[in-house]
Order: sequence, then structure tokens, then C-alpha cells
Amino acid sequence: ELFQLTWQEQTCFVYDKKTLQLKRDIRYVGEGWGLCNDGSSLIMSDSSERITFRNPKTFEIERTIEVYTNQGPVTNLNELEYADDLIYANVWMTNKVAVIDPNNGKVVAELDATELVRQGRGNGDVLNGIAYNPATKKWYMTGKKWPKLFEVSFKKPTS
Repeated sequence: ELFQLTWQEQTCFVYDKKTLQLKRDIRYVGEGWGLCNDGSSLIMSDSSERITFRNPKTFEIERTIEVYTNQGPVTNLNELEYADDLIYANVWMTNKVAVIDPNNGKVVAELDATELVRQGRGNGDVLNGIAYNPATKKWYMTGKKWPKLFEVSFKKPTS
């Protein structure tokens, strides 16, 4: 199945991954900013410091974590990706990606994408896209209305 969040309409659309036909829609409370999965749960951001783990069959909340650094909560968590047992989250309106421990919400690293923004933004808007292809082990980043998509590499942070 493929899942699509709406930003403010509080609806998740679920599609058949082979036909792209709409199978169902699910209502939820709050905003939908980012969605990824860890192989068993859907992982959702809503612009706050909270990340919600949801059951992919029912969309019921399984658990939540609050994302933080030593300086306090990290808000504006946007586009999400899950890889190597970590959550990667664009921090909206910044050039940063927070690398988050999904067990406790601790930010274990921050990726600075300032140079990527400088090279790729053009007339586009903010950094707003991160994706990982586990088959090729390649990462991709872009932004809202950017004319470019970048293949990037970085090392997995160590605790």
C-alpha cells in the first residue's frame, strides 16, 4: 500500500501500490507533514516536536516520541525518511536534517545542507525532501519547487 497525508485536511489516503487505485481514506487529528515507515509502523510528523508511530492497517496511534537536543525540543519536523534504524527529518525553514533515535527521540546528529541549498534552490523554496533507496544505498535530497534533485551521501552517525 501507498499512503498519502494531507497537510490540513486530516485525511490519509491509502492506495494500492500496483494499480494506484484509492483503497480507502482514514481520518486523523492534526496536520500531516511527513510520513515514512520502519517496516512495521508508519512514522508521522505534524510540525511539532512529536513523532507518532501508527499502525499501517488501522492508522491507530501505537506510541509517540518527542524529539529533542541538549538545548530542548526540536519543532517543525517535516519530511521524514527511515534508514539504518534512524529517522531523518527535514527541519522546516532551516537547512538542517535532524537524525533521530526512534526509541527515545534524541537527535543523534544534524546534517547541514546549506551548500546543497545554495547549489540547488534556484527560484524554489525551502529544503523539503529526503529519500533513501535501500536497494542501492543511495540518498536523495531536494526542496519545494527546486529545479534539481541531488544524490547525496553521508555516514551513519554513531552514538
